[in-house]
Amino acid sequence: MMRSLFSGVSGLQNHQTRMDVVGNNIANINTYGFKRNRVNFQDILYQQLQGAAHPTEDLGGINPKEVGLGMTIASIDTIHIQGSLQTTGVGTDLAISGTGFFVLQDGAKTMYTRDGAFSVDETGLMVNPANGMKVQGWMARQMGNENIIDVSRQVEDLIIPVGGKEPARATTLVNFACNLDKRTPEVPEDPTDAQVVRGSWSTDVKVYDSFGQDHILQVQFTRVPGVNNSWNATVVVDPESADPTNTTVGLGEAAPAAGDPPVFTVTFSNDGLLLSAEDGAGNLSGEEGQVLMNVAFDVLGATPGEDGAPVRQEFTLDLGTVGGTSNSITQYSEQSSSKVVGQDGYTMGYLDNFKIDRSGVITGVYSNGVTRLLGQVALASFPNQGGLEKAGDNNFVASNNSGAANIGPSGIAGKGEIVSGALEMSNVDMAEQFVDMIVTQRGFQANSRTIQTADQLLQEVLTLKR
Repeated sequence: MMRSLFSGVSGLQNHQTRMDVVGNNIANINTYGFKRNRVNFQDILYQQLQGAAHPTEDLGGINPKEVGLGMTIASIDTIHIQGSLQTTGVGTDLAISGTGFFVLQDGAKTMYTRDGAFSVDETGLMVNPANGMKVQGWMARQMGNENIIDVSRQVEDLIIPVGGKEPARATTLVNFACNLDKRTPEVPEDPTDAQVVRGSWSTDVKVYDSFGQDHILQVQFTRVPGVNNSWNATVVVDPESADPTNTTVGLGEAAPAAGDPPVFTVTFSNDGLLLSAEDGAGNLSGEEGQVLMNVAFDVLGATPGEDGAPVRQEFTLDLGTVGGTSNSITQYSEQSSSKVVGQDGYTMGYLDNFKIDRSGVITGVYSNGVTRLLGQVALASFPNQGGLEKAGDNNFVASNNSGAANIGPSGIAGKGEIVSGALEMSNVDMAEQFVDMIVTQRGFQANSRTIQTADQLLQEVLTLKR
């Protein structure tokens, strides 16, 4: 009878622990990124009253006689199934669709979490605002005119410099893709104003100097008299400026010198496709497939050089490729167009906004229209994520049985994708927990009845001597 008492006690204690786990699950039903726990029971020691016996020639085998001594907790598992995603509309709120954890740094300690309710502090650090832990990832490094993210480096703090400056950039390349109408009449030697208007076509595009000051680049095309499929192009920067910018056009490694003619000639095939371009000195561009012309002009307002000469800025006119159509100048019997594919200069801007894509890449959007890579959020995965230890604050820490963290970008090596503007809800199922609560309660009651019944039996034994 004493055995049944102690078995009942073990049942009471362990069902109480199971109730504690169920209560914690229900308490965290609305905790972002929470992963529910599950209690598994197992029986424990057995007292053997009689051992098993082999069969003999006369008798069969005998099974052992054993009396159990109660039960214990086999494990308390963390169930890492996906929780539902709730849209928040906050750009710094991140959720993981699939496997993985965000990496947080707390001094020298590294934490892992599924709770992506992040924000940016006053210094631009991306943090968990509840505890100040720093979100880890890789900051972009500038290489030339591009920002590159190297995910092979160690992770570091992510800084989003809201309000930071993007310096002005001088134009170095202008891409033309206009069409020149084959039906355009030639301009005679002594033309009237009306003949000049009908016989020419000009395109205007905004370019920038090193200060970020914008200038108007005007390229005016006219038919070459008496020559089929050839057009003269006159290039002027700031044609309306009171002070001339001394625009020049030429080929070669050096910038076109002041005094060079600001004209070039472009030639097309009978199919209306680009063949070549020739500067005023007879240098031909297009032999290698790309048709380019160099333009230089005086930057008004810049401090002159040591020789007192004005500062000159050079950029390249990309007219397209030989035989090209979509991104090249063409000559068809269609209305002339002023299409310019683009230019690479811009004025100074401030970081107005940023966005995070499914790979965790943070892209900054500046007031001058420029977008820059700022960094990338890192994710961690584990060989045994069930072996992670809960550390509070919705965080996990690695344990001896979780394995080492494999930190890398999302979508690689089994890691899930990042969803911006959403948070992962708790994976606690209320109906399941309530059923588990009922089962736990009944188990507790049954074990209490075992103790009561054993006590009554002992009472009966004590009354035998009366």
